[in-house]
Amino acid sequence: MRANKKRNEMDNRYKWKLEDIYAANDAWEQDFKLVREYLELVIPYQNQIGESAKNLWGCLQDSEKLDRLIEKLYIYARMRRDEDNANDTYQRLFARIEALAIEAGSMISFIIPEISSIEEELIYSYMEEEPKLKQYSHFFAELFRLKDHILSPAEEKIIAMSADLSISSRNIFTMLNNADIKFAEITDENGNKVEVTKGRYGGLMESPNREVRKSTFDSLYDSYGKLINTIGASLNGSVKSDIFYAKVRKYSSSLEAALASDNIEIKVYESLIDSVHQHLPSLHRYMELRKKMLGLDSIHMYDLYNPLVAEHNVKVGYEKAHEILLKGLAPLGKDYLATMIEGLDGGWVDVYENEGKTSGAYSWGAYDTHPYILMNYDDKLNDIFTLAHELGHSMHTYYSNRKQPYTYSKYSIFLAEVASTVNESLLIDYLIANSSDKREKMYLINHYLEQFRGTVFRQTMFAEFEKIIHEIAEQGEALTPQRCNEIYLDLNRMYYGKDVVLDEQIAWEWARIPHFYSSFYVYKYATGFSAATAIKQSIISEGEKAVKDYMEFLTAGSSDYPLEILKKTGVDLTTSIPINNALDYFKELLDQLEDLSS
Repeated sequence: MRANKKRNEMDNRYKWKLEDIYAANDAWEQDFKLVREYLELVIPYQNQIGESAKNLWGCLQDSEKLDRLIEKLYIYARMRRDEDNANDTYQRLFARIEALAIEAGSMISFIIPEISSIEEELIYSYMEEEPKLKQYSHFFAELFRLKDHILSPAEEKIIAMSADLSISSRNIFTMLNNADIKFAEITDENGNKVEVTKGRYGGLMESPNREVRKSTFDSLYDSYGKLINTIGASLNGSVKSDIFYAKVRKYSSSLEAALASDNIEIKVYESLIDSVHQHLPSLHRYMELRKKMLGLDSIHMYDLYNPLVAEHNVKVGYEKAHEILLKGLAPLGKDYLATMIEGLDGGWVDVYENEGKTSGAYSWGAYDTHPYILMNYDDKLNDIFTLAHELGHSMHTYYSNRKQPYTYSKYSIFLAEVASTVNESLLIDYLIANSSDKREKMYLINHYLEQFRGTVFRQTMFAEFEKIIHEIAEQGEALTPQRCNEIYLDLNRMYYGKDVVLDEQIAWEWARIPHFYSSFYVYKYATGFSAATAIKQSIISEGEKAVKDYMEFLTAGSSDYPLEILKKTGVDLTTSIPINNALDYFKELLDQLEDLSS
C-alpha cells in the first residue's frame, strides 16, 4: 500500500499545475489588492443602474470583471489549501479571500435588487437601445421569475453580510473531517499495521478478508461516533441556516428555496424518491444475491463494497488508466478525446493522496483558467471510474466556458452530474463488451450495479434523509444527534431490506457526509445518473447524431433552464420515465449477473 507522503515529497508529475493560475503567491497578492480597485468601479452605480442603458451595461460589465477576479483568487487559495489542509500559509490565504469575497458581496449586494426593480418594459427598451444587453436576456428573465424572492437593497446587504455566519458550520466540519479526525490502525491481510485514512478506506473495504473490512469499518465509524455530538451540532447549525434563508426569501420551505434557482418543482424531487421506493425490491434482490455469491450466512454493512469476484480485484496504474479511458470514451469523438488528452498531460489533475490532502475527488476551476481535478488515486478499478467521472465535469466546464459568456458559463448543479456519469457509463459498457472472460464480466457487471446502488439508491436515501431532517427542524422540533441516528437507521432498514444486518455504527454515517452541508444537492446525483443512462444509450444506438445533441448540451452552460437544456438530448426529467428506465436497466443487469453466477 502506498505510503502517505507529505506534500513536498510527492512527484511533480502527479501534481496539478496551479501555477497556471498564479505563478507564485506574490502574483496572487497583487490581484488581491486589485479587488479594492474593481470595487471602486462598481460602487458608484448604486441608485444609478436603471437610469440608462449605458449604466445598466456598464454595471453588468464591471461587476462581472470583479466576480471573475474574486473567483480566480478564491479557487487558487482553496485548491492550494486542499493540497494540505494543515498548511498554515494557505489556510490564511483562503481565509482572507473568503472574508474579502463576503465583504465584496455585501458592498455590491445592491445590484440584483436594483435591476429587478426596473420595469420589464424599460429593460426591453434598453436592450433595443444597447444591443449588447441582449446577451443578458435570459439573466433578466430569471430576475423577473424570482422577483418576489429578491429583497430590498438594504435587506440584501444584510443577507450578504451574514454569509460568513452561514458557512461556519461547513467550515468547522471541513476542518474536523479533513485535518483533525484520526482513525485507529488496523491489521491487514498480511499482518501489517495500517493507518486508516479516508483515502485508503475504499480499498480496505474492498478487501476479500472480512476481518479487515470489519476492523476498517469499526475504525472509521468509531471515530465519528466519538464526535457525534459535535458533528450533530454542526449539521444542526447548517440546517437552521438553510431554514433561515428560505424564510427570509419568502419560500414555503428550505426544499422549495433550494430547488428554485434551477426552476425545479418539488414534485421532481418527490417523484425521484417515490420511483426509487417502487424499485427497492430490486435492491433487496441484489443484497440477497450478494450474500449468496459471497457465501455468507448473514451480510453486514461492511460486506457491501468488496467485489463479488475476488480474483478480479485488480490494480490499475494511473498511466494504464489513461489508455483505458481513451478507448472507453472513443464514442464521444476526436475533438473530445484530443481535449481530454491535453488536460491529462497538461497539469489538470492532482493524482495521489498525501498527508493533509482533502479527501475524495472533485473538478473545479475558474472561467479564466482551465479546469482542475483533485483525485486520491489508489490504483483501484473504481479510481478509473472516478477519474472518468471528474473528467466529465471538467470537459463540461471546458466546453461551456469556451462557448458561453461568463454570465452563462456555469452550468446548473442540477446538470452537473450528467456529463460525469455519461463518461462512467460509456467506460463500463466498453469494458463489459470487450471482456471475454466470464468472471471478469461478472466483476464488471457487479461494478455497474454498485454504481447504481451508490448513485441512485444511496444518494436518494441521502436526499430523503435531508428532506426529513429539514422538515423536523421546520416544524420546530429538536434535531438531536440521537434523532438523526434513528432516522438514518430506519432509512437503511427500508432501503437495504431484511437480508442486511444493520451494524449499529451505520446509524452514524450521516456524520461523515460533507454533501449535507450543501443542502438538497445529493438528489442531483440520482437524477443525473438516470439522465446520463438515457444519453449513453442514445450515443451507442444513434452515433453521430446523438453525439452532436450531447455536445450542444455540453456547450449550453446556463443559457436556459436546466430541464430545457437537458431536453436537447431527448431526456425529460419532468416525468418519471428516465428514473424508471434507469432502474429497469439496473434490474436487467441484475438478471445478467444472476444468470452468470448460477
